[in-house]
Amino acid sequence: MHKTLFLPGASGSASFWRPAAEHAKLEGVFFGWPGLGEEPPHPDINEIDDLVTLVAREITEPVNIIAQSMGGVIALKLALAFPEMVRGLVLAVTSGGVPVADLGGSNWRSNYFAAFPNAAKWIAAPINDLSSQIPSIKAPALLLWGDADPISPVAVGKRLLALLPNARLRVFPGADHDLAKTHADEVAVEIKRHLPP
Repeated sequence: MHKTLFLPGASGSASFWRPAAEHAKLEGVFFGWPGLGEEPPHPDINEIDDLVTLVAREITEPVNIIAQSMGGVIALKLALAFPEMVRGLVLAVTSGGVPVADLGGSNWRSNYFAAFPNAAKWIAAPINDLSSQIPSIKAPALLLWGDADPISPVAVGKRLLALLPNARLRVFPGADHDLAKTHADEVAVEIKRHLPP
């Protein structure tokens, strides 16, 4: 199997994907995001594209990318930048670079900074709309959504399903924005089914 890169959301925690990875018996590189959540800052990380550069250093061979929320934006930017190297995508409750507010997503920023008051302010910057570029991504994509997620509602998953040429959407009833943790065993089954051995 290709090397697997695990990207968290704005919580920044490298441990976010570990429960699902353990259930799926997957090893890989678990990224944390400097300056986000409770992770200490780094002077080289000042915007989301710096995180794209951070992950890109690991793409020296074909990879699968498993990403949650904001990590999904990074994953899609990498799939656009390295079309021959990103072989498979798993995207959980991500904006994916499409306009979430237009699709009923709530503004998460005030709750985020209440939970993580020391987090880098750049995380609140608007994300560029990738809608026109996403259809060029050929890597098979598994989209994991919860129907109780106010931040990235199922309508966002359906928009990405329509834009990505090779995608499948799985919706978990009652699941929220942390479904990769709360439903780690079921998520692991979907990941194992999606990623080629």
